[in-house]
Amino acid sequence: MAMNIINIGWAVLFCIIGGIVGICLVLLASAIVPKIVARLTPNIDEEKEILRGNLAVSDYYGRIVSACITGISIVVAAAVLGGIIAGLY
Repeated sequence: MAMNIINIGWAVLFCIIGGIVGICLVLLASAIVPKIVARLTPNIDEEKEILRGNLAVSDYYGRIVSACITGISIVVAAAVLGGIIAGLY
């Protein structure tokens, strides 16, 4: 009985730590990915084009950034789930 409570405590701890790390990684990605995209496309100023109403640039830019953030979120979710499973066994 006491061992189950300890395992649940570890699982909760892994979940909280994984969630905090995940939030930090997603925030970091949302700050870094636009800069990377801007460096990969030196002839296009994405922010200026979006302000001008260029829908093609805004769709491209939004899809690239959201795909990177989604990918990082999936990796973090798998790591948190692995930590929870490890804590419960």
